[in-house]
Amino acid sequence: MQRISAPSEREAPEHLTAVREMRRPVPRKHLLRGIAVAGSLALTALAVPSSFAATGGGTPAKAPHRAHVVDAEDAALAFDSAAYTTITVTVDGQPMDVRWYKEICYVAKPVEAAAQQSGGFGNTTISNTACGYQAMNVFVPESAFGNQRAPIYFAVNNSGWMASYIKASVTGGASYNSATSNVGAALKAGYVFADIANRSRGLLGADGTAPGKAPAAVVDAKAAVRYLRLNDAAMPGSAERIVINGTSGGGALVSILGASGNSAEYDPYLAAIGAAGIDAKGRSTLRDDVFAVNAYCPITDLGNADKAYEWLYNILDTRADTGQNPSPEDAAAIAAQFPAYEKSLGLRNPDGSKLTAANMIDTIRKEVVRSAETYLKADPANTIPALGATFDLQSGGGFPGGTPTTKSYVNDWIDVDTATRTVRSVDMKKYLAFVVAQATLKTTPAFDAVGVNGNTTSGTETNLFGPADQKYMNYTEYSWDHNDVPGDGSGIDDTGLTWDQYTAKRSTTVDDQIHLVDPMDFIGTGADTAANWYVRNGTRDRDTAFIVSLNLDRALEADKQVEDVDYRLAWNQPHAGNYDVPEAMAWIAKVVRKAGDPLRAGRR
Repeated sequence: MQRISAPSEREAPEHLTAVREMRRPVPRKHLLRGIAVAGSLALTALAVPSSFAATGGGTPAKAPHRAHVVDAEDAALAFDSAAYTTITVTVDGQPMDVRWYKEICYVAKPVEAAAQQSGGFGNTTISNTACGYQAMNVFVPESAFGNQRAPIYFAVNNSGWMASYIKASVTGGASYNSATSNVGAALKAGYVFADIANRSRGLLGADGTAPGKAPAAVVDAKAAVRYLRLNDAAMPGSAERIVINGTSGGGALVSILGASGNSAEYDPYLAAIGAAGIDAKGRSTLRDDVFAVNAYCPITDLGNADKAYEWLYNILDTRADTGQNPSPEDAAAIAAQFPAYEKSLGLRNPDGSKLTAANMIDTIRKEVVRSAETYLKADPANTIPALGATFDLQSGGGFPGGTPTTKSYVNDWIDVDTATRTVRSVDMKKYLAFVVAQATLKTTPAFDAVGVNGNTTSGTETNLFGPADQKYMNYTEYSWDHNDVPGDGSGIDDTGLTWDQYTAKRSTTVDDQIHLVDPMDFIGTGADTAANWYVRNGTRDRDTAFIVSLNLDRALEADKQVEDVDYRLAWNQPHAGNYDVPEAMAWIAKVVRKAGDPLRAGRR
């Protein structure tokens, strides 16, 4: 297995299998078990338990690869190779013709959306209510017109796990620089570029419900992959070389998509929306595994993200020292849950040592050092301010109407030897204070705050979970047990049940929702996890704990299916993505070249 840091052989995590069983509930006899998947099973109204597809009480991983027979739904999803518009763009100063296959609906039974949608930047009127959240735009550069071997660059565009309406990253007359634009770089490399829309939280359905509740985003992404596989022979590019790209919530989405390839647990959901390759009995006849994952700052492992966040920003008193600890008792209680969780994962560092709370801060320190030294050695012009000098950082221009501003921050935390271009020391207490000086820490809890301490306005991921006809549902034990908003349908106050009691009920589905969006539950199991991973998390990212991406990396390194993991904290980057286009594209080219001809039998 290749790794940018010192390569080493490591034994598999000792407790990983046991931990998955501990973190997600023991499979129960859900009320829906044994009910046939039929038209009445609609994602707009019902959360389908992950154990629905189980037999004999087990939890299935791979779907058997049955011979694919084209049924009526698959026939309706046939790709029309003539249905394109030719547009011309400029890449690195050179004109390029691109075929645009516009707003392809990738499911046979899309969920209709309301015309008026509200999002982070205000209300929006959408034109494609029938399939605008379950469609893709496909762009084929002239060099890939007849190329059945070209990789497919599969881009999701979610932010914060929010629903993503159909987008066109390639526009006629636009100019792209392949050194800074992943779109331009993909087109220049001859890759087919696909923009993928998907349902997720915040989506308002035409019937007034919320049809984007988990695991809708993952199900839709899988359906898009299946569409590409169904039509592989008719479309340019190779569905055996799908490279998935996403940032933030999108980084989390591509992480779970890459981890859970061909898991039969999603089949009932796929059947409900008419995804390609689901037969009349609800069984899979097509694959939805992918070739490579390109994930930036993934907001993932949501069921445990609050623990990691509060531990990281309380263990060295960061919240208290920076005056950002409005709920110290909550923060301390949530942080106290982290050491046991981290130990339970059974993960190991590259040197073979166990990764635990006891060495987590030092492990992060080593990753920061590796990030800084990689940056310094990449280019003689790259420098890091001396102790006492300042970092001059630009921020504030990333949102519509935002004006970039430059602020200076004293470097009191990293000492660099300019002669050897190595790091002498990193003061982790001051480093974490530097990170949060640039962006206020998230509330406590960080990801499941709605309903806790009377909070009804937080933008946390709480509304990703629960039934489609309920505004939100707490999905972590602490938030559930501390919900005090009457009438919201969540927590002890409304149900009379603790989290443990509630999740033990046969009818409960929120625990299944958590499981189906968590890559940590699929890595190292029977699922067909992608062989190639490129994961980046900025050293200035306070939107999720560095622990989350680090755990993802360590789990991937231990999975024997995974061949190439390129993980690093990206030097001096905030919560963002696609800032390292030449490096990322070079990595994609490398793993594609190494994999060989996708048209040869057995090449996956």
